[in-house]
Amino acid sequence: MKTGVAIDLGTSGFRSQKVDLETGDIKRTVVTMRNPLPGANVMDHMDFAISYGLENAHKLVINAILVLIDRLGVAPEDLHRLSVCGNPIQLSLFQGITIEDLAYAGERKREKLNIQEQNRSSKCLKSEEISGLEKFSNCTVVIPPAIRHEIGADALALIVNSGMLNSDEIAIATDFGTNAEMALKAGGVIYTGSAAAGPALEGQEIKDGVLASPRAISDVEFEGDNLRCYVLDKEMSRTKGDLVDPKTGAVIEEGPIRAKGITGTGVIALMEEGMRNGIIKLPKIQTPDGIIHLQDGVEFTENDIKEAGNAIGALRAGHITLCNAAGIQMADIKISHMSGAAGTYMDAKKAQQIGMNPYNASTITQIGNTSLKTAREILLSDERLQELQDIASQIVGTHVMFATDEAFKEAYILELAYWGEGMDFKMLKKFLKKKELPQLDDPIDNPTIERLVERDIPVYGDEGYEMIKQTGTFLSVAMPGCAECAEKIRECPTHAMSYKDDAVKIRSDLCDGSNCKKCLRFMPQPYSWDDLVVEEPVSGSTVEAETDD
Repeated sequence: MKTGVAIDLGTSGFRSQKVDLETGDIKRTVVTMRNPLPGANVMDHMDFAISYGLENAHKLVINAILVLIDRLGVAPEDLHRLSVCGNPIQLSLFQGITIEDLAYAGERKREKLNIQEQNRSSKCLKSEEISGLEKFSNCTVVIPPAIRHEIGADALALIVNSGMLNSDEIAIATDFGTNAEMALKAGGVIYTGSAAAGPALEGQEIKDGVLASPRAISDVEFEGDNLRCYVLDKEMSRTKGDLVDPKTGAVIEEGPIRAKGITGTGVIALMEEGMRNGIIKLPKIQTPDGIIHLQDGVEFTENDIKEAGNAIGALRAGHITLCNAAGIQMADIKISHMSGAAGTYMDAKKAQQIGMNPYNASTITQIGNTSLKTAREILLSDERLQELQDIASQIVGTHVMFATDEAFKEAYILELAYWGEGMDFKMLKKFLKKKELPQLDDPIDNPTIERLVERDIPVYGDEGYEMIKQTGTFLSVAMPGCAECAEKIRECPTHAMSYKDDAVKIRSDLCDGSNCKKCLRFMPQPYSWDDLVVEEPVSGSTVEAETDD
């Protein structure tokens, strides 16, 4: 069998599939729980690459890919094609291309630093042209194009798979993830942007949050005064869990499945249910201890409301900003496309009720993981790769850089006041009007929901599905004979650190990156991230796989 591997290089994790190149059949699916780079969002990944070396960042990405290929059961000599898809930063780190032209938005800064824009058109390379992949001697590496250097292959995948290119209707498509890519089509022009929504939509930076995985609470619904939890099973299907008293956590009715945490879709559902039923009155929780209690001791706090509000607000501010650029009102958007894992498993109506879908969108489609789908298409067809390049070249595109856009700044400040400071919705609408920004209406009652896939990855293959907890990559700093190290590493808030063989080791996928760096304060001197060395990945046989224990 001629074998290919397709990989979605996602900000919150990598998703891979083994494919029979002759039949096109998917044989096996393996995903990672996290991105191998330190940090929970693309800004952390960018900071790590710029501050501590593109070579180190590239090694971390390649090491994770080597582990994925190993767990897919593909021998080096059997791999004939490897395709990837993702945002411009992830694809650049994969190739070892500098990301400085992506890091600095201001033209004067680029000129001062003599930063040149990189070529991010489609490519077919031999594996030896990418450092770390030399052992795949029979392999061609396929890389899809960006529309512009800021608008990556993942955004192109979103635009193409949403079907908006084939319709004249005003529509918006959003990848509900950490980086929240979005595209609005209005008047024949596609307006794109990317809101750093943060990791709350993926269940991270939430007290008991977890990434979407078996035994994660993915949805909740009130039954009278009590709260029903719904939990993902081994097949990532929504399963009825416990009915609990949200004020105490007392189990009213026990379900057949246990929970280990709450994922991003569960957070969105809890926010909507809580606000509608009055247990959440922004920014407070109306329980004796200020906590909503879910099954198996999982808790949701007022700080979690703040984190979720930051993410929801960034999405809605992004939608408002794109409408402002297009010269339309939010009410003009009648179709909303949801992609990504969160966009697939999320209750679309609940998402609309709290503003993650435009309030007037009468049709909402859930289209799954478009990035992995596109990676698989170009794995199987050079013609499809050329077609995507032609589409990327022909799209009349306008990219809105939210980091420098005044409309986004004004809209997001209002969102922060609404979610975190107690500003009511009527006042939010009043200030949007005062600042001459696109207006918000009340949400419609009965949008048409078209769920095109049951899972973000619809087909796993007859060899099954595996979720890897650990990519097997470590960063290490030599600190021989450090008597204090074994004790000090316990202060790492994400438990990413260990001390072995006279070296401090950091599991890169667990490390919280530039958002944390507490180790620089509590570790003995001399200790510096500048001295970090990327170790080789562990063998596939020692990598942990997700179980239902």
